[in-house]
Amino acid sequence: MTVRDNSDELRYEIEEDGEVRGFIQYRRDDDGAITMVHTDVEPKWEGHGVGSALVQGALDDVRAHGLKVRPQCPFVAAYIRRHPEYEEIVQT
Repeated sequence: MTVRDNSDELRYEIEEDGEVRGFIQYRRDDDGAITMVHTDVEPKWEGHGVGSALVQGALDDVRAHGLKVRPQCPFVAAYIRRHPEYEEIVQT
C-alpha cells in the first residue's frame, strides 16, 4: 500500500493496485500546521490495518516536511496516543 498527499483534494490517500482504500481529509492552518479532520476507510478494507497504515504514512510525511499536526480526527488522535513517537510533531 502506498500513502500519498493529494494536495489538490487536501487529503492523504492510501492506495493499492490503483484503488484508493482510504483517506484522511485535512486543512492547512495559517501557522503551517496540518489539522487532520476526518479519516475514512472503504468498508471492505476496515479491520485490515488500512487506517493505521494510512495514519502512519501521513504522519511520517508531515514529519519529513518539518511540519506539525493537529489531530482533530479521533482516529488519528488515538493512533498518536498508541504511538508516542509522534507526539513531538503534535501542535496544540
